[in-house]
Amino acid sequence: MSEGLFPRERVLVAPGAVHVPAWLPFSRQRELVDACREWGRGPFPYRRTVLPGGGVMSVRSLCLGRQWVPYRYLDAVGVPLPGWLVSLGREAVAEAYGEHGGFAPDTALVNFYAPEARMGMHQDREERSGAPVVSLSLGDRCVFRFGNEEGRGRPYRDVELVSGDLFVFGGPSRWAHHGVPRVFPGTAEPALGLRGRLNITLRETGLP
Repeated sequence: MSEGLFPRERVLVAPGAVHVPAWLPFSRQRELVDACREWGRGPFPYRRTVLPGGGVMSVRSLCLGRQWVPYRYLDAVGVPLPGWLVSLGREAVAEAYGEHGGFAPDTALVNFYAPEARMGMHQDREERSGAPVVSLSLGDRCVFRFGNEEGRGRPYRDVELVSGDLFVFGGPSRWAHHGVPRVFPGTAEPALGLRGRLNITLRETGLP
């Protein structure tokens, strides 16, 4: 794999928002890609989400655990959230903050970005829990735009996310707007077996 001439450094992007480059070893990335592919073959395949106003998201998504629809969670559970993925989420929070704080995600959103896909600036605000959000990147590089709580515009900071990167945001940054304005096609390691970008976000809904 090509990681560049110099190692990328861990960065505190904003209070409570931590970027850990190359957190997932390549073997674990391969396992996650295989799992994402298998989940897509199940009863709830990847689909483009239709928004209440009639717009259609360019990413394709599926949910594990408690199901999300714009802009709420359903009582129903579709594909169960695997225990090993919950454990990985706890490891991720501990990596970012030094301890996992009892992080107990009950939902995961898996987004697939084809080359033309984007994600507009938004808040993850349907959860009743203030627990952090864990984001895992696989495949093509992207620009991840991390903004502020007040609105979708500036100030924001652009971060390059590469396959294997971890991004956790909680505490003062839990309700910050964020999005993906650009994906760089063909930048995934060929041996990963993925054309495009996958993003897995783990969350606590705080619902019974």
